[in-house]
Amino acid sequence: MRMQFNVFGKKLFGAKYETMKRTLPVYLIVFWGVRTAGIKIAIAPFIMYLTVGGFTAGLMWQALSSEDNAGSLQNLFMLPFERRELVFSYVSALGAHTLLTKTAGLLAIILAVSTWSGMEIVGGILCGGNAVLMTACIYARKKYGSAAGLLWAGAGLGTILFLWDSAAFVLLLSGNILLSVLLLSGVDAYSFYPAGSRPRCLSHSGKGCLVWRYLLRYLTAHKNYSANTAAMWGVACVLPAFLGKMERTFVMPIGFAILSLNTPVSILLSCDPDLEQAVRFLPGQRRAFCLPYCLFLFLCNMTANAIFLASWQIQIGGADSPVIFMAAFFALAGSMGSVLLEWFCPLRGWKTQSDLWHHPRKYLVPAAMLLLAGAISTMRQILPVR
Repeated sequence: MRMQFNVFGKKLFGAKYETMKRTLPVYLIVFWGVRTAGIKIAIAPFIMYLTVGGFTAGLMWQALSSEDNAGSLQNLFMLPFERRELVFSYVSALGAHTLLTKTAGLLAIILAVSTWSGMEIVGGILCGGNAVLMTACIYARKKYGSAAGLLWAGAGLGTILFLWDSAAFVLLLSGNILLSVLLLSGVDAYSFYPAGSRPRCLSHSGKGCLVWRYLLRYLTAHKNYSANTAAMWGVACVLPAFLGKMERTFVMPIGFAILSLNTPVSILLSCDPDLEQAVRFLPGQRRAFCLPYCLFLFLCNMTANAIFLASWQIQIGGADSPVIFMAAFFALAGSMGSVLLEWFCPLRGWKTQSDLWHHPRKYLVPAAMLLLAGAISTMRQILPVR
């Protein structure tokens, strides 16, 4: 089991586990810096438990769905293996990577700004471990239907909401962790391999319709990408409720800049090295791929901006022609910036899709849009558009 764990662990953490050696000291420095700054926020324990559990479960599901991790798993399938050892090695490696490189950072921030006790730290750690194991169980058994998994997740949510201050809370979490381990011991290792295959390379003909077909098939095959886009549309619906009390000429560009933060569809070259290799290798692919891709991102951004404008008009009113032009301008600028970054500065050397989605480069285009929004807002206040 140790050998199989090292196969996955070295892929996720590096040959000498250097990722963990770099990340944990950074989190300690962040914790100490924020703690000494005296920033205090009242955070109820159950809020911390929900945040840690939900955050960890989402990242664990994303890691389990990663085709890159599935490729490493497929390599071991070609060798003789013991089913139970492979399952626990795979889940342990992904869980350790999620907890130590992602959840630990969230806990560092929460603990730095709040007051806590030792029992609350134990509860938070148990919630993280419970989320890892439950997510692995639900993912592995999803072919039997999602109803049981949803009921189980609902029971875990109810435990945190209603029994977090109970003496039996830790015992219930521990019991659920034990149940997850028992269920995982009976799971088939092949159930962790994602069903289906991702869409492959473009034709050398370079026709834009092939690019559109690829992009649509990619979104269809990766439900989490579509879900993230739908989530941005939901943010566009509720954003006027938070920004409506501010001056329209100042806040509208900021809203458009926030809605440009749609990471998954903006990194399609980075997340698919085979596609990047094909696009760069075949002649004439710079224009044949980049122009349709830019138009695709423009439509995604413009859809979010249009929903934001419609929601603003319904709740507040005043979405006039200059604002509509501004929405189209921000959608086009964001899409062009994302495509240029993907073409000239693709992300390489990432371990999991979670690392890719949370790379600092994701903030470059939204940050540039925010700076542009500030400049436009200042100019509109100085020279108001009538």
